Amino acid sequence: MSKNVILTTGIYDMIKDHIRRKKVTKQEEELLLQELREAKQVLRRDLPNDVVTVNRRVKIKDYTDNNEKEYMFVATTKTNNKKGKLSILCDVAVATVGRQVGDIINWPFKDGERKLEILTVENI
Repeated sequence: MSKNVILTTGIYDMIKDHIRRKKVTKQEEELLLQELREAKQVLRRDLPNDVVTVNRRVKIKDYTDNNEKEYMFVATTKTNNKKGKLSILCDVAVATVGRQVGDIINWPFKDGERKLEILTVENI
């Protein structure tokens, strides 16, 4: 993973808590802890518009199965699978949060490693 993730302090703390509660695999934990050590923390108003975070619609290309999918990442209390609103702590969100448009990520999901590219990010 080439560049540092950019996170608000709230998202940073949420991911750290998610790790502490053992909600991720050991391999994910190691990657996330490394990312958090090198993360750039910013105020919400200073977060670039092309960074994956809560309340943003994200289009991701999965090179593993050659599919493009669109996700809406929201606070854990506002999830609604029927409306496509997924928790910022779901697997794909945790893998991509803090990343920017154009970033390519290799991530160890529970069903195997996948290669993802962030195609677009927009506020919802």
